[in-house]
Amino acid sequence: MSPETPASREGDAPAGRPDFVAKSSISGSVPVPRRRTPGAAPRVLIAEDDPVSRTVLDRTLKQWGYDVTATQNGAEAWDALKCEDAPRLAVIDWMMPGLEGPEVCRRVRALVRPVPTYVILLTAKGGADDIVTGLESGADDYLAKPFDRQELHARVRVGERVVALQQGLADRVCELETALSQVKQLKGLLPICAYCKSVRDDKNYWQRVETYVAAHSDARFSHGICPDCWKGVVEPEFEAAGIPHDGPHPG
Repeated sequence: MSPETPASREGDAPAGRPDFVAKSSISGSVPVPRRRTPGAAPRVLIAEDDPVSRTVLDRTLKQWGYDVTATQNGAEAWDALKCEDAPRLAVIDWMMPGLEGPEVCRRVRALVRPVPTYVILLTAKGGADDIVTGLESGADDYLAKPFDRQELHARVRVGERVVALQQGLADRVCELETALSQVKQLKGLLPICAYCKSVRDDKNYWQRVETYVAAHSDARFSHGICPDCWKGVVEPEFEAAGIPHDGPHPG
């Protein structure tokens, strides 16, 4: 039987879903997601200073169909994770030279991203206080060493689902921001002529009221004659031209 890949598992997000986001934004607060190339394997970063443990973890994840980025200490892991195109899944060892796992977690959590990195903290520390410390540092999950392959597999798959849900939410936010940016609004102080009722626009051009309103909203106009104008303007013109105008106001 061939190895099970994340893209083939029932219920998992498709392999072509968005993997990372760019800085460009409509609002300046929520980046616009960029989509990964369809068919690309899910990406996972691992940080492990022990060469044997790193090799085992690397080969195990690759066997399951993941694209693995392997780092050998916390500093390397942080340099990779702070990039815009960083993997959205990470398995990080707790005790490493330089930056330890919890500190890497804290720095990753400080990054403002609509799709944050899902971090699994891997360590030989298994006490309740250690678990609390690890999770409070910003880790999403916690796995004790030596790890069980099936448990690791299950926890990584949970991370995939969480990332997929967050990416879907980020997509919806971007769609909403795009829609809102296209909504025309008419508000503020409008300079209007006291005689002809023309409106001055932002470029200092004078326009008829209906032209200005149509350009700044979805309103459309249907012209008619009000009763006051009918009596005060139209009827006198009819009389001056000798045109009969018997009957009520047509409006």
